[in-house]
Amino acid sequence: MSAHELTKGHILIDSDIESQFHKLQESLKPNRVVGFIEDKFLLEHAKAVIREAYISESETKYIVLGALEFNTVSQNSLLKVFEEPPRNIEFIIITPTKSNLIPTVRSRLPIIKGKGSAKTYECELNLAKLSYKDIFSFLKDNARVSKNDAKNLVESLYHRATVVDMLILSQVQLDNFDRAYRLLELNSKPQNVLTLVLMSFIDAS
Repeated sequence: MSAHELTKGHILIDSDIESQFHKLQESLKPNRVVGFIEDKFLLEHAKAVIREAYISESETKYIVLGALEFNTVSQNSLLKVFEEPPRNIEFIIITPTKSNLIPTVRSRLPIIKGKGSAKTYECELNLAKLSYKDIFSFLKDNARVSKNDAKNLVESLYHRATVVDMLILSQVQLDNFDRAYRLLELNSKPQNVLTLVLMSFIDAS
C-alpha cells in the first residue's frame, strides 16, 4: 500500500487490525492518527469518534475505526460525518470482512483489501433474472449456514447485484440489505434473512 493511498479515507479489509493500525501510525507521520480499536464497535464508540472528528485541526487528522464487529446502530450514527467530514478529517475503517459493514457505509468510502482479508463468497445467481425456482435452490443449498456465513452470503448478493449484474438498486432493496445485517446481528434465522433480500429482486422484476 503506497503513502498516496493512505492520504484518503478508506475501508481496509484485514483480519490483523492491531498490526494495520500501527502501520498506519507509522506511515502517516507526522500527522495525528487517533485510533478507536475495539472487539465490538458500539454506539458509545461511534459517539466518541464524532466528538473527536469535531475537534478542529490545522493539519489532516486520521481517525481509525478498527473492530471485529460493527453493530448497525453505531454505523448509522456515523453516516452523516462520513458523508460530510469536518475540515482536515479523514476516516479509515479496518475490519476483517466487508460483510461487517452496511451498504450505506461501504458506499461512502473506497475499499482496499489487505493481505489478511477474508475469502469472499462467489454468487452464481443472476439477480437481474431471478425466479422462484432459483430462490428455492439457493435457500436449499444454504439451509444450514451460520450467522457469519449468512453475512458473507448477503455481501456476495450485494456484490453480484451491483458489480456483476450492474443493477441500480431500489430504495427497498437497499433497505433490505441494511435490514439483513441488522437482523443477523439480532440472531434472526439466516433462511428468513436471505429470503427477505432475494424476494425484493423478484418483486422488482
